[in-house]
Amino acid sequence: MTYCLGILLPEGLVLASDSRSNAGVDQVARVRKFELIALPGNRVIAILSAGNLATTQSVTTQLREMLGSGGVRDLYDARTMFEVARIVGDTLRETTARDGPAVQPYGDPTGSFLVGGQIVGEKPRLFQVYSAGNFIEASLRSCFLQIGETKYGKPILDRALTPDCPLDEAAKLALLSFDATLRSNLSCGTPIDILRYDAGSFSTANMAMLTDDDPYWNALRTSYGDGLSGLVAMLPPPPDWGV
Repeated sequence: MTYCLGILLPEGLVLASDSRSNAGVDQVARVRKFELIALPGNRVIAILSAGNLATTQSVTTQLREMLGSGGVRDLYDARTMFEVARIVGDTLRETTARDGPAVQPYGDPTGSFLVGGQIVGEKPRLFQVYSAGNFIEASLRSCFLQIGETKYGKPILDRALTPDCPLDEAAKLALLSFDATLRSNLSCGTPIDILRYDAGSFSTANMAMLTDDDPYWNALRTSYGDGLSGLVAMLPPPPDWGV
């Protein structure tokens, strides 16, 4: 299992994924699930994956091998992020159709993706590609998308994330969403790959990998936990309902 999150805001994008792959209690590995493709001044494309690792790695490897080929699935030639999402969906559909029957007796062969970024001439965009290869697009009315182990990290986003949220604030909320997930589900784990992308920058300078010993990651988690404990202590006790 994994957890991937994408947030779309007027200021840009926040995209993050964990790095744990679990094929059993004694088969736990760290695997990067965040593929980043960039052409300076022209495009930044991030592809985050969840699901069957062989399927998702096959999809991203095929897409990377097509870069610069001039073919119909060359992400360097895609005119819009919608076209990028369609290419990812088509590649996923074909990979699952080819490999799925052989994998099915041993487990779920499907995968899913978050596809976010910006191509010159349009605003940043964010898509969720389902296992069937179809997809939806985020909007300011529904400004975040999740795949993988989503339930633990969703409540804080529902409560605190708004369309006019500053990018740095959204990055903090994204990390707290991961904190909740990692605390409640052992199938997700560090390192966390996170990108804060400023609209129009076509830069990946704000890409980071947060490990267990990262000072900011630990300070954020500790401060948030202490703050929650303090807030609960300040809340009024329940009344005596038995009276």
